[in-house]
Amino acid sequence: MATVKRFEDLECWKNGRKICKKVNHIITHTPLPSDYKLKDQINGSSGSVMDNIAEGFGRFGNKEFVNFLTISVGSANECQSQLYRVLDREST
Repeated sequence: MATVKRFEDLECWKNGRKICKKVNHIITHTPLPSDYKLKDQINGSSGSVMDNIAEGFGRFGNKEFVNFLTISVGSANECQSQLYRVLDREST
């Protein structure tokens, strides 16, 4: 098995990046910009997904990397919850 040299090669980071891009699309193509707090929260949580993966990778220790991956999962869950809030507001 090959050793990953760059965090950009990690599939989990690539998926986090996709989440960021999709959230940005939602931010720019829905009424979300008028809700500044929710917009900032969802933008921040989506960015934290990929940022925590990158930061953990840069620590060069498996225990720390796993810890940052756990934090990243929490950010993904937070982002998902915020997306439900956007969806619920769109359906009312």
